[in-house]
This record gives sequence, C-alpha cells and structure tokens, in this order.
Amino acid sequence: MSPLAYLKQQLGTLPCEETLAAYQQWWETTGRALSETIDRWGTPALRQYNRYGVRVDEIILPAGYPELVQEGYKHGVVWRVIEQQDWVGSFVLGYLTAYYDPGLYCPHTVSLSTAVPLAKYGAPALKERYLPQMLRRDGAAWQGATWMTEVGGGSDLGANVQTVAVPDGDAYRLTGAKYFCSNVTAELAVVAARPHGAPSGVRGLALFFVPRYREDGNLNYTIRRIKDKIGTRAVITGEVDLHDSTGYLLGSADAGIYLILEVLNISRVANSVGSVALIQRALDEAEAFAQQRVVFGKPLCEQPLMRTQITRWRNILDAAFALAWESVRLLAEVWAQTPPYNSRYHLFRLLTHLAKYWTAEQAVQAAKWCMEAHGGAGVLAEYGVERLLREAMVLPIWEGGSHRQMLDALEVIQRRNAHTLLLEHLAPFADPAELDAWHKRIDAYLQQPPETQEAALETLIPPLAAWVGQTLQTAQAHRGAG
Repeated sequence: MSPLAYLKQQLGTLPCEETLAAYQQWWETTGRALSETIDRWGTPALRQYNRYGVRVDEIILPAGYPELVQEGYKHGVVWRVIEQQDWVGSFVLGYLTAYYDPGLYCPHTVSLSTAVPLAKYGAPALKERYLPQMLRRDGAAWQGATWMTEVGGGSDLGANVQTVAVPDGDAYRLTGAKYFCSNVTAELAVVAARPHGAPSGVRGLALFFVPRYREDGNLNYTIRRIKDKIGTRAVITGEVDLHDSTGYLLGSADAGIYLILEVLNISRVANSVGSVALIQRALDEAEAFAQQRVVFGKPLCEQPLMRTQITRWRNILDAAFALAWESVRLLAEVWAQTPPYNSRYHLFRLLTHLAKYWTAEQAVQAAKWCMEAHGGAGVLAEYGVERLLREAMVLPIWEGGSHRQMLDALEVIQRRNAHTLLLEHLAPFADPAELDAWHKRIDAYLQQPPETQEAALETLIPPLAAWVGQTLQTAQAHRGAG
C-alpha cells in the first residue's frame, strides 16, 4: 500500500490531497533515486577555508541534495503551519517524506521547530526579516535548526548547557559550543544558552535565535566538523563553536525552559509520525518480499508463522499511527498556548512522551523484523533493507531518548495529574474494565517512594503506551475519518 493510500485509509479526506499526490509521485519518479544515491555515495565535506585563507565553513553537498531537501519546503512542510495553521497538512507531508527517507524528515522537522517559535515569540523586526525566507516556495527556502545539546549530553540541559549569552543592545553575544547540531547547513538556528548572571539549572536557560551570518555578511559561528553517523545521512550533523555570536532572545528569559520544551515537543511529534512511516515502509517491504519468496513449496507470505507476524505488524502499525496522530491533533489544538499552560497542554505533553517513546521503539523492531524476513538479502546494502535499521536506530534517541521520554511522562503524571486527564480523554472509547484497571494501577504506582517509581518505570510506561495506542485505534474507527 502506498503511504498516501494508507493515510487516506486512516484519515479519510486529506487537506491538499492533490499536492500530496504530486509529492508522492515526485518521490516515485525522482526522489527515491536521489535518496538512494545520497545514502550510498553522497558524503558531504566541510571546507573551512577558501583559497585565500578566509574562514568560510562551506559544506560541499552531494549532487541532488538541495533538490531532495527543498521539495518538502516547496509543498509546504513549514509554510502551511505558519501561514495557514495547517498542522495536518505539514505532518502528512512529513509522513510521505519519512516513508521514502526517514533521515530527510529531520531537516524539515527542525526547520518547522525553528519557524514556529520565531513566529510565536520573535520581535516584529526579527520576524519581518527572517520568516519570509523560511516560507519561500521556489526551491530556495532558508532552513532552520534546533541546537540544545553540548558535549556533556542533552538530557540534563540544566547541568550541561555551558553556552553563555551576554546582552549587547537589542541582541546578545553567545559564546560556547554545541555538540550535536543536526541540519548544520541551516541558515538559522534556535539555541539554548544561559544569559549572563542567570541562575544555574534549567530555570536559568533561555532560547535564542541565531543566524548563520552576521549583518556584515561574515560568519556568525564556525563549524568544527561534520559527524560520521550510523544512518540518517540525509541530515548533515556537525559541531558548532559560538564566538561572541549574535543571538536574539525569543520570548522572556524567565520562560526560557518552557520555550525550549515547546521546540522539543514539536520535534517529538514529528519523530512519532516519522517512526510510524518507517514501520509502514518496513511492513510493505517485508510483505512484498514474502509474496515472491518461495520456501518449502509455497510463498513465504502463506507460511503460518509469517502470516501471524504480518498480521501482528499491521495491528502495531495501526495502533502506532493512532497514537502518533492523536499527538498531532492535540498539538494543533494547544500550540499557540504560552506559559502557564492549561490542562489540555499537559495532556498533550503526556501523550507526546508516550507516542515518541513507543513509536520509536516499534520502528526499530519493525526494521529488524523486515531484515529477518529478507534473510541474507536483508543485510546487504545493495537492496536497501538494512538502511531501514540504520535510519530507525536514531529515532529512540532524537529529542530525548527513550529513558528521557519515560521520565518526562512520569514527571507530568506526578506534577500535573496528567494520567487522569489522559484516562478521561480515552474514556469514550476505552473498555470500562480496562480503564478502571489503569486508574487503579497508576494510583497504586504513585503510592510508591519516588526512587522506586523511577526504577520501575519500564513496568508502567511501555504497557501504558501500548494500551493507549490500541485504545486510540478503536477511537479512530469510531470517529471515522478526520
């Protein structure tokens, strides 16, 4: 089944359906071949100095890469949200992208996660100057990036963000180093830093908008190196040094950590959508192979065990889609909120943590199963199946690893009573006995000492996420399409 056909099966009438059909057709006729070529042979290179010894930090891109990455911007993965508040249109485009190239959805995601806080919190002059460049539809859209992580790690931002921002007129000067900079080719970035004199811990962090070039055209920061990764070769990742780099405060410094988390949560929703698309791709590849592969006298797809596995993965796909798409629906509802948030936002937070955790974990297992279904052919680079596993391995890590998602889910349960909000949200569709059992199970869990709760999280979050996905699968059927 094509990704667009699956989206229509799940959602019914889609926004911009003609655009989606054209985008899928582009992938089939042009994008797929470009993606495969870049994945196998398209290693980027960093040229730090030009022939005159001037620092330029030029990234030499593989032929075809600009066309590959710009097609999604042309169709509206960013501008649909900013100009039309059409989150559904953006995420269905993202689903198509991730089906064909999961790594490529990262540049689109972080560009969206840059444009939204700029539109929401940026000063008018800042928006007037930079937003139009991000919303271009001519194949030359400016890209964004979200750089939080430093060498000490990304989960404990309060301890590990050492970048300091010093006021300088209507801007700041940022000094520090970012260690894991996805989409390092971007013209614009949002960056976590600590204003000079701010307290330690996460409460002292703020979010800054940092252009690649200063007003005089000189580099605003330098790129130390490009990283060699296991997969996701369609997103170029590097390390960045900030040297009195010009940055503009987004929102207020006091609310900085909340804005940082808003950025991350947009990307987590996208990560969930991309994970589901990878699950579908793995299932489609395995089924297509199993229909042609004859073993013990009949096609592999007719063998009892394989039939059972295919059915199981179809059910997982539908539950994962329902879980991810509920986070899309809630994001579209609450994204304009600012701190302090209402209860619907905290429901969105919990659902997003569950979705990001569970869909990413299932994507890894789906890719592994697809390889196994192909036997020896599954590990050979020439057939492209092993690429799915390479692409999948980063999904549980991006924007906070699986441990982080479980811990953040527990935090919003403990502090915001979000589990009660979630169970109320599911009540119209859930089995009453199961709903009551989960009420009692979570209430009993919260009676334990905090350290015991954290230590036992794997007994709570994975089964809760799976059950929520299955319940939302039922909800999707009750809602019909849309």
